Amino acid sequence: MHKELYVSVSPHLRSRISIQTIMWSVVIALIPALIGSVYFFGYRALLINGLAIVSALGFELVTQKLFGRRITVTDGSAVITGMLVAFNLPPGVPLWIPIIGSAFAIIIVKQIFGGLGYNFVNPALAARAFLVISWPQLITANWLPPQSGFLAGYDAVTQATPLSLIKTIPDISVIQNLNSWPVLKNLMLGNVGGCLGETSAVLLLIGAIYLLIRGFVNYRIPLAYIGTVALLSLILPTKLSPLFHIFSGGLMLGALFMATDYVTSPLTTQGKWIFGIGCGVLTMLIRLWGGYPEGVSYSILLMNVATPLIDRYTRPKIFGETKKQ
Repeated sequence: MHKELYVSVSPHLRSRISIQTIMWSVVIALIPALIGSVYFFGYRALLINGLAIVSALGFELVTQKLFGRRITVTDGSAVITGMLVAFNLPPGVPLWIPIIGSAFAIIIVKQIFGGLGYNFVNPALAARAFLVISWPQLITANWLPPQSGFLAGYDAVTQATPLSLIKTIPDISVIQNLNSWPVLKNLMLGNVGGCLGETSAVLLLIGAIYLLIRGFVNYRIPLAYIGTVALLSLILPTKLSPLFHIFSGGLMLGALFMATDYVTSPLTTQGKWIFGIGCGVLTMLIRLWGGYPEGVSYSILLMNVATPLIDRYTRPKIFGETKKQ
């Protein structure tokens, strides 16, 4: 029997999973941390998130129309960017800050470079870096205590985060208190000062487990990142426990939701391990010897820039490929 052969353009193997499905799944995974931010910091957290998300959607729509591109505001990527911009802000920032942050993330970092899939760094982290450089006092000083009134286990301290306490009050009694179980428990649950979406490790883990079950997140980068921080906290003279370094600051948020970004992280298996280890090393170096108490944002951004180089040197050899003379 005669059968015709149809030859189509690659790829020949396709998946039913679309970009829209992945993006909205990430939005769902971020909802527990969003609810937690409202619980700990009140409805102002919801307002900041709303402003960042609506702004991100609006700037995405306007720039796509101006550049003559297909309108894709419903794919969920702009919503994720807006949520992550808000998650990286203190609860006490002026309400125009999340709007400026979303504008920078969408227009400058994402759309000018070609839109989704073409940005070379994480838009939300780039926006945070821009805001810190432009208005350092607003981004690094507007900390509010959570609803219960406790901040890192200290009743009297109301304007500091656990990491900033090490820089401002490097006393042995402070370090001992930060290593205590009540403080570590607060860090895990989120009953501490910090940016809106980074305080509760438990809620972030719930969302990350959901993405792991769906197969939308590769475990290698978070495992390498968190594992490197834990190992270095034992080797380097930090005086603080590995659990403190893992649960404090934006490490969990960065390792689980921003370092794993498809566009700005390596494609190869070996590259993912290298990327995660590099993020962990840079984070600890900045935390210990940098002037800024946190190092997650800049470590991921630096490794984002190194991603093309990592992919180039970790590319698996194609069957039958020979070395160039």
